[in-house]
Amino acid sequence: MTVLPTLAQIQDAAARIAPHARVTPVLRSDALDALAGAQLYFKCENLQRGGAFKFRGACNAVWALDETAAARGVVTHSSGNHGNALALAAGTRGIRAHVVVPEGAVRAKLEAIERAGAVLHRCAPTQAAREATTAQLVQDTGAVLVHPYADTQVMAGQGTIALELLAQVPDIEAIVTPVGGGGLASGVAIAAHALRPTLSLHAGEPAGADDAARSMARGERVTDVVPDTICDGLRALVGEPNLDALRQHRIDIITVTDEDTIAAMRLLWRELKQVVEVSSATAFAAILKAPERFAGRRVGVVLTGGNVDLDALPW
Repeated sequence: MTVLPTLAQIQDAAARIAPHARVTPVLRSDALDALAGAQLYFKCENLQRGGAFKFRGACNAVWALDETAAARGVVTHSSGNHGNALALAAGTRGIRAHVVVPEGAVRAKLEAIERAGAVLHRCAPTQAAREATTAQLVQDTGAVLVHPYADTQVMAGQGTIALELLAQVPDIEAIVTPVGGGGLASGVAIAAHALRPTLSLHAGEPAGADDAARSMARGERVTDVVPDTICDGLRALVGEPNLDALRQHRIDIITVTDEDTIAAMRLLWRELKQVVEVSSATAFAAILKAPERFAGRRVGVVLTGGNVDLDALPW
């Protein structure tokens, strides 16, 4: 059973990953503030090592292993960013990484995983296939599973974003993240509310993969959603422990269409001058979709990654 991390574990994670992870900058844009009717503070995890926040959780999980476990290597399933992050983190410790990737994953992300030194294993593009292939690899290799989001050490690593953001901008009143599997949203929520219980917490979720929003509304985990969204990093079903954290911290989930998200991404590229991937833009899209929830407030916005497949752009 996966246990939610404590503030102490998130603080330990910050110390553990400090030699390897970057402290990412917070950027502002007067133009985007005007559009949102709020003061926005963009936490640029697209500038994190590996181009995404995922390095934090993967790095913490890898370095939390004892020597015997680490020697067996690590394994995960991922559509891209977590796999790349785990491969990079494994490299910092000199151990083997295996990554199960679904057919149809973004080519640029797969190439990044291979460059980082991981062994790729293909599977069908379903959650069941990902989990079954990963379980078989654990059995065959003895490698340690580092789950993309339903893992205590991974959530603790992602929670270090909130520690940094609150140190950089102590007077923010709200934080918005994307939500897919829920590792980021849960880790950030735990850290943020431990330090600032009055913060309001929000998440942007694709309307075509809205299992977290449905789960929150129904009061139980919804598992029959078939993802249909351009946001490849947010197609995973929310994890059980992650959903528990969303409930405990009363995270307000705002669903956004792919059209909303693409428009938000284009604004971020144009005004913030940051290359962010489409999944990242759901947080900003959520603010534009429901501006009344943020009007006049100081809002931290987590931009989760910048691994764009440039060859797929129409220019």
